[in-house]
Amino acid sequence: MTTEVRSLREFKMPDVGEGLTEAEILSWYVKPGDTVTDGQVVCEVETAKAAVELPIPFNGVVETLHFPEGATVDVGTVIISIAVAGEAGVAAPAAPAAAPAQAPVPAPAEEPEPERREVLVGYGPRTGGSQRRARRTTTTKVAATRPAPAAAPAPVAAPAPAAPAPVAEVPSGERPLAKPPVRKLAKDLGVDLRAVTPTGRDGVITREDVHAHAAAQAAPAAPVAPVAETAVAEPAAPQAPVSGAGDVRVPIKGVRKATAQAMVASAFTAPHVTEFVQVDVTRTMKFVRRLKESGELGRDVRVSPLLIVAKALLTAIKRHPGINAQWDEAAQEIVLKGQVNLGIAAATPRGLIVPNIKDAGSRTLSGLATSLGELVETARQGKTSPADMQGGTITITNVGVFGVDTGTPILNPGEAAILAFGAVRELPWVHKGKVVPRQVTTLALSFDHRLVDGELGSKVLADVAALLERPKRLITWA
Repeated sequence: MTTEVRSLREFKMPDVGEGLTEAEILSWYVKPGDTVTDGQVVCEVETAKAAVELPIPFNGVVETLHFPEGATVDVGTVIISIAVAGEAGVAAPAAPAAAPAQAPVPAPAEEPEPERREVLVGYGPRTGGSQRRARRTTTTKVAATRPAPAAAPAPVAAPAPAAPAPVAEVPSGERPLAKPPVRKLAKDLGVDLRAVTPTGRDGVITREDVHAHAAAQAAPAAPVAPVAETAVAEPAAPQAPVSGAGDVRVPIKGVRKATAQAMVASAFTAPHVTEFVQVDVTRTMKFVRRLKESGELGRDVRVSPLLIVAKALLTAIKRHPGINAQWDEAAQEIVLKGQVNLGIAAATPRGLIVPNIKDAGSRTLSGLATSLGELVETARQGKTSPADMQGGTITITNVGVFGVDTGTPILNPGEAAILAFGAVRELPWVHKGKVVPRQVTTLALSFDHRLVDGELGSKVLADVAALLERPKRLITWA
């Protein structure tokens, strides 16, 4: 007798980016009972970096969708189960009673254990799950061995300084689980993460944990600890907004959550300096019009003032490569980047994203125009991939499209500078000894003062301004 063996295969939420921990299910493209094939897209998810479609890596029939649309799911969690057909076989009735007892037992046990795990293109299997759990156990174990703060009623914070003592029990290769911004915060506050009790999911240490531990450490310095703690804790209550009539609460997640974390980390990590300059860009605007009318860069290539600003910045970087650098806190080194990955801040329905053009400095004006057009169009469609938003070295933000003259842009984390391009306006300007109407814009350059001195930042901004004032210099200076 021929029988068909069917088994359930589980598909877990993959890490589709670089170290992402969760994603929101935007939409399901299948439902229970649907037949799926290897490589078929079954859903679209939104991470902190991009919206990504997920293909299923095997054939079968959809058995269960474990989460509804709109749910936020941790990486590594099963999101869909697929009934997979096994090979057909013939039953063997002649087997004695002892055989059935032995045959079925190893078969299921051997199948799932060494089961071949198909690798999704781009992100592959996650092998760190067991390590993550193991580290959580270690962290919890260390936290448990610390003196309990509640043991002494009056000097509650006294045991905190003694916390480093059991830290020696932590294996040298283990590190507490915490995101980079949290690690930086702990370093700034002088908090040893190994002494902090984690309250986040999977034993992850949160910013609140660090602040709480820092407050406990500082408590002994206050002469009247109980009163001081009460006085400090009281003002924290109003931080939770009280909802009134007509108020709408929007969950902080996805791109908005990632943007908030990145901006806070950047603003409180890199000492920002912003310089401004007004520029007569009349010649640049004429140059843009000529390029559009002539079609020299290609009939389908979009030409805009942003293109010339980007080329001017890339030319300035060639003259002053120190601006294209990165601060490596861990190694205590300044990394001078070999390529310029030019980020373009883009406002999308999903929020602010900063995709970048890889090795933009090596591109011709035509190639740069093509890449810029593709980048903008992909961002508008919400199809920017996580890879397109990683590895940026310097950014341009075009606030002029909103009619804004300038601003003080915050650095994209890990980058040394960001250039803001303001609106182009007709203003009275002294030209050839006479006050005449000219097209003028304002540029603002923010830079990380840890690795960019005022002289370097000023020279870069002055070069960009000079190139926009006389775009012919793009040829002579290149």
